[in-house]
Amino acid sequence: MAERLIFPDAYAAADLLTFAGRASRAGDGAVHLRAAGGTLLTAAAPLVRQGLLDATPTIIGMRALPVDPEVECDLVVEGVLLQAAPGRPDAIALPETAVQPPLWAQAEIPRSGWADVGELASAMLAERGQWGMSAVAHALPIDPGAEVVHTVRGHVWSQPDEDLGGMPRGVAFVAMTLGFLAGDAERARVRTNGRWTRIALRRGHVLWRGPAHVGMTGVRATGRVTAG
Repeated sequence: MAERLIFPDAYAAADLLTFAGRASRAGDGAVHLRAAGGTLLTAAAPLVRQGLLDATPTIIGMRALPVDPEVECDLVVEGVLLQAAPGRPDAIALPETAVQPPLWAQAEIPRSGWADVGELASAMLAERGQWGMSAVAHALPIDPGAEVVHTVRGHVWSQPDEDLGGMPRGVAFVAMTLGFLAGDAERARVRTNGRWTRIALRRGHVLWRGPAHVGMTGVRATGRVTAG
């Protein structure tokens, strides 16, 4: 595969490293890279379902970056292994080998046919994400094992949240974890296509494939802190 990705400037290259660094600290740490026509789509899944009995929802975060138009790729790498190319601040060196694409990276996300169903305030996403993190911390016993941590996280982040239009609370976690929340004044567009729901923010998109259509409820300017 290609040895490196070349970007228009050092800022775009650093953006990819920031995204990969955030992704490597959550979920399976994998980053899906797809480049064509001068655009690099980067995707990660900070929340990943593991097994039939796992309550954790699989929720994907995606960000688009400008890249050299001649670069074409479609591969999955470990985010932690991406690094700046020596002597090229505008380029990112790729690992010597890719990894087997996880199931979330193989999902066929619709490219068209999305319908607007509502909006969400960025402040609401931040609030519900912070509430969920606090709920996870309070529910964990002292010195929990990895299995207990995963179970508690799965329960908290899988719960449908009224303040998020009935979507699982995990969409707020993914938006926060990947740095998509730019400011409280932003309003994210919510769109659906079949079982897919997408929250479109300026810094990236959060995608969730639910069991059924999500009916957006009224969006509040502020939300009460409840167990939701």
